[in-house]
Amino acid sequence: MQYLLTLYADEAGFNHMTPEQKQQGMAAYMAYTQALQAAGVYKGSNRLRPVATATTLRTTNGKVQVLDGPFIESKEQLGGYFLIDVPDLDAALSWASKCPGVGHGVIEVRAIWDMSPAPQQQDARHEAVAAAR
Repeated sequence: MQYLLTLYADEAGFNHMTPEQKQQGMAAYMAYTQALQAAGVYKGSNRLRPVATATTLRTTNGKVQVLDGPFIESKEQLGGYFLIDVPDLDAALSWASKCPGVGHGVIEVRAIWDMSPAPQQQDARHEAVAAAR
C-alpha cells in the first residue's frame, strides 16, 4: 500500500541555519532517501519551493479566482513529501519516525486512495481501443 509522508516545518528556520547546518540537514535527508531506496519502499520525493511562490485557486459564486500565496497562513508550511510503498500503516509510521523532518517539524502520514481502474476495466478499455483501430 502506498503512503504519502508530507513534511511540514517553519521554512524560515532554514534561512537562519549556518551553511554547515544546511549541509548536515541535506546529508540527513539524502541518507534517509538512500535507506528508503535500499529497503525497496521508495516511490518518489520532492522538496517544494517556498510558500511565497504558491498560487491558490478557489471558486466563489461560481467563478474561479486565482490568488497569490498560500490559502492558509500557519506557523508551519508544507515543504516536501516522500511517497512510499509499504505493507501497512505501522510500517509507514515506522519510516516516518526515521525521517529527519520529524526533528524540526511535523510529518503527516496518509494512505493513497488508489483510483486507477480495476484490471478488468483496463483490459476492457484496451480491447475497445484495439477494436476501434
